[in-house]
Amino acid sequence: MNVPAIRTKTQARSRASPIGKAAERTARVPAAGARRAPTGSAMKARAPTGGKSRARGGRRSRRYADPQRKARRTRNGRKPADQSAESVLTIPIQPDAAGKEPVVETDGRDYEQGYRDGLFDGGERLLEERLPPDILIPDASVETVLSAGVDALRSRGMPLLSAVQTYEMLERALAQGQPFSLVRLGDGELLTLAQNSVLPIETVVQEGDFLPYAGVNVPDLRARDELIESIRRASLIGVPLSRRPYFQPLLFSVWRAFGIRPESLRLTISTINFSLQEQGLINRLLAGRRILIIGDVALPLAQRLASRGVAITGAIQPVRGVADIERVVEEASRCVFDLALVSAGIAAVTICVRLAERTGRVAIDFGHQANVVAGILNPSQHERRMER
Repeated sequence: MNVPAIRTKTQARSRASPIGKAAERTARVPAAGARRAPTGSAMKARAPTGGKSRARGGRRSRRYADPQRKARRTRNGRKPADQSAESVLTIPIQPDAAGKEPVVETDGRDYEQGYRDGLFDGGERLLEERLPPDILIPDASVETVLSAGVDALRSRGMPLLSAVQTYEMLERALAQGQPFSLVRLGDGELLTLAQNSVLPIETVVQEGDFLPYAGVNVPDLRARDELIESIRRASLIGVPLSRRPYFQPLLFSVWRAFGIRPESLRLTISTINFSLQEQGLINRLLAGRRILIIGDVALPLAQRLASRGVAITGAIQPVRGVADIERVVEEASRCVFDLALVSAGIAAVTICVRLAERTGRVAIDFGHQANVVAGILNPSQHERRMER
C-alpha cells in the first residue's frame, strides 16, 4: 500500500487526506536548530519541497518582526507562529497487519520532564520527607545528607581488602603451601543463587538471559546449591560495589535467604582480578611458580604467558558450564601446579574452591582478565557488563 507524502497542517486544510483522518496521527518533529530528545531514535520527517510548499520565514516571518504588531495580534486572539519551537507535521500512519496502531514517538520535552520527575522522586522527595519540619538546614543537598549518613553508618561496615592486602594473602598462601581460593560474585552468580530463594524462576529467566553464556541453564537448583556451598568455604570472596538491583542489593537478599552472616566472611571487591593486574601484582604472583590455566581461553592465555617466561604446566580448555565442574576438577587435580588461574564463568567459583581443597594449592577466579592478558580485546557486551 502506498502511503501518501507527508503534508504540513497548512496543506492539510486545503485538501482532505486520501487515507482519511482516522489513520492520521500528529507527531512533533524538531525543526532546524531545535533541541532533540536526549535518547531514543527521533522520527525524521520532511515536508515536500516542491509545489505549493513554502519554506519557513519569508513574508509571514517578516510580518512578525515588528514587536508591537506581534503583540496586537496576540491580544486579539491570534497567536503568531513560534519560530523557535518544533514544527508540527501531520503524518499518515498505517495500522500494522494485526490491526494495532503503531506508537508515535513523542518529542524530547516528555522525556526531559520524566527525567526531572524521576530524579526528584528518587532523591529530593525522599530527603524532603525526612527533613525535620521545625528547622531549616541551609544547603541540605542530597549529596551532603548522603555523605553525612554514610559517615554515621561507617561503624556498621565490613572491610573490603585492597589489592595489596589481597596480594599479600595470596603470596603468603603460596609461600606456605596452604590451600587458598579467591572467588568473585557478579550478577550471574547472584541470579543463579536467587532461583526460588529470592526470585521466582520466571524472573531469573527474564533478567538473566545471559546465564547460558555464563554456564547455567535456568532452572538449575543443583547449581544454586553447589554455588552457595562453595561461597561458604571460599577463602576470599569478591563482592560487587554496584548498587544496581541485581548486584549489591541482591547480594544481601541472597545471603539472608541462605542464612549467611557476611561478617563471618573475608571480602574484597568483585573486580579484584583487574586491580591485581593493573597494579602489576599478578605478575609478581606468577614469577617463579608453576601455573595451571583453566577456561575457554586457556590455550591463548597459556601461549601469551609462556612467551613472557611464565612456567605453564597445564591448560584445560574448554569448560562447558557448571555441568562440567566434576570433569575439570578431576583433570586439574592430576596436574602439577602452584597457582591456577580459572576463567570459567559461574563454574569458576566452585572449581576454585574444590581445586584448592583437593590439591592444597591456590586457585584464583581470573574472569575476563584472561581475555585481556591473552590479547582478546573485543569482549562481548555482556562480558564488559559483568565486570562492574
